[in-house]
Amino acid sequence: MDSAEELPEGTLQNILEQDSLKWIFVGGKGGVGKTTCSSILSILLARVRPSVLIISTDPAHNLSDAFQQRFTKSPTLVNGFSNLYAMEVDPNVEHDDSLGSDMTDGLVSELANSIPGIDEAMSFAEMLKLVQTMDYSVIVFDTAPTGHTLRLLQFPSTLEKGLAKMMSLKNKFGGLLSQMTTLFGMGDEFGEDAILGKLEGMKDVIEKVNKQFKDPDMTTFVCVCIPEFLSLYETERLVQELTKFEIDTHNIIINQVIYDEEVVESKLLKARMRMQRKYLDQFYMLYDDFHITKLPLLPQEVCGVEALKAFSGKFLTPHQPSITRGTVEELELRVSTLREQLGDAEAELERLKKGKQKI
Repeated sequence: MDSAEELPEGTLQNILEQDSLKWIFVGGKGGVGKTTCSSILSILLARVRPSVLIISTDPAHNLSDAFQQRFTKSPTLVNGFSNLYAMEVDPNVEHDDSLGSDMTDGLVSELANSIPGIDEAMSFAEMLKLVQTMDYSVIVFDTAPTGHTLRLLQFPSTLEKGLAKMMSLKNKFGGLLSQMTTLFGMGDEFGEDAILGKLEGMKDVIEKVNKQFKDPDMTTFVCVCIPEFLSLYETERLVQELTKFEIDTHNIIINQVIYDEEVVESKLLKARMRMQRKYLDQFYMLYDDFHITKLPLLPQEVCGVEALKAFSGKFLTPHQPSITRGTVEELELRVSTLREQLGDAEAELERLKKGKQKI
């Protein structure tokens, strides 16, 4: 294996062709371009599916920035589309109205303090209940960085712990709670049975969805990374955890790849390309049975629908460098560029000598 360039290129075409997919997660280390990739994936899916919903579960919420449009916790039609919707879910905010009453929220807050992650789990369950009532052909999750995503996959067991905790509280203090609700005239809707009912309802929903998550025909996870050590490490950790949770993953997007297509060579770029090639080789060695898609590092950000659409072609057709080293055309172009730069430098030198411009 000499270099990553000689290895077969993969695309995301397999995901577009898998009509049975209902849930697509896009995740990875922070700062690798997950939101851009999930946004473009949803745009591509909108071309072949009747309706697509993209949901951001990252508290940072970059989805609005990517599409340059304000999104809320309710599905909103993306400008320029008739079948693509987006929503942003903040676990901390969603939880405020997830169970419907001050007293219930107070008890749930106590529960949240005793079981880490239960508030996020219930928020996620509420969101899934909302999504289940809507008829979307496919749902794309723009997830938070790896650690948060792994917690999201543990939500079913977290809810079970929460339910067990509530059951133990009911067994210990059930009579007292009933007397208090009767004494203050709050009615059955604020009692422990109501809280348990709501928890069990959410548990049923998330268990149903969890079964779908473990079905490779319905769910897949797209890992996004960059060709650097920490990102390789995080991706390996993520793939291992996904395997443990029985969630299918067979696509990896390697973003910000530097291609050798600069006319005037740079020592810095050369050094970065050598480093990237080392990790690209490792990615191909570790994930030889995956669809690996390489995306080029761009000189500008990808923001707005038009920019996302323009970049989407790289997800379906492997990037081809604009020049080929060692050809007559490449050498002529390099000589032409160097002459132009030399002319500019000489003109600048003359201006400085004459004292007409200061640096």
